[in-house]
Amino acid sequence: MRVLIADDHDLVREAIAALLVQEGIEDVQTVCDLDQALVLVTEQGSFDLVLLDFKMPGMDGLKGLKKMQNANEGRPVALLSGNMSRAAVQEAIDQGASGFVPKTLASHSLGNAVKFMIAGETFAPYNFMQQDDTPIGNLSMRETEVLRGLCDGLANKEIANNLDLQEATIKLHVKTLCRKLEAKNRTHAAMIARDRNLL
Repeated sequence: MRVLIADDHDLVREAIAALLVQEGIEDVQTVCDLDQALVLVTEQGSFDLVLLDFKMPGMDGLKGLKKMQNANEGRPVALLSGNMSRAAVQEAIDQGASGFVPKTLASHSLGNAVKFMIAGETFAPYNFMQQDDTPIGNLSMRETEVLRGLCDGLANKEIANNLDLQEATIKLHVKTLCRKLEAKNRTHAAMIARDRNLL
């Protein structure tokens, strides 16, 4: 089995590769962006599975997925992300993605998911796909997305990157969130969200 992992975070990329090798995947290769992935597939031929980080350079949303699907000659291509909405995952699957792998997935589950997709099946964690993307309480959709980021322990910059927004915009959303939730700070807002089972 040959698997290609494309992710711009060195630690994440190498950790996933090491886990897959432990799970018995013989040939795991890694690159840090979509362009390198496309070059590798062109030079070496299609892989049994390509895992693409949804937010890495060159992806441009689902356009990067389509490019890799074409380059990999129709063989499985899946998305990898630490923070992707259920609606975006569904759209990717509708466009032929072999699945979605959260970066928080347990190592054994990750190995099974990869083998599942190589076998031609579509993978997306059941619990994740049951999540409701609708706004909560008196929060807007965007504020709800920012609150999810806070609960995941992400910094403002990371949330901004994930949502394709400016960091200053995230700061404003956090300020509004704190006011609406009557929270003292971003950590308190996340604690309130958890205590009230808002997410």
